Amino acid sequence: MKISKPEFVRKHSDGWRLSVWVQPGARKSEVAGEYQGCVKIRLAAPAVDNKANKGLVKFLAERLKMKKSQVAIISGFTNRKKLLTLDTAVEPDWGILLPDGNCDNL
Repeated sequence: MKISKPEFVRKHSDGWRLSVWVQPGARKSEVAGEYQGCVKIRLAAPAVDNKANKGLVKFLAERLKMKKSQVAIISGFTNRKKLLTLDTAVEPDWGILLPDGNCDNL
């Protein structure tokens, strides 16, 4: 049975690439669905002094059950749209980043 991956995920030679749309300064940190081909994440951290970027890495590492050192922003440091690399050979459970938690419906 073939399981499809979300649109915002791509396999790369050194792990995975994840496209993220960030909304900093939210009441709480949470996954808010998909937006323009990205997973949309609301962050409680403000977009001041790199706090939102650090909060994003921490949030995704916890959510995907990875170490913070395995998650890095590679582009979009000052934009809402960011590209991250996930340094892992094991495919994360992408359902955690989907509103209904199920990749099979893609």
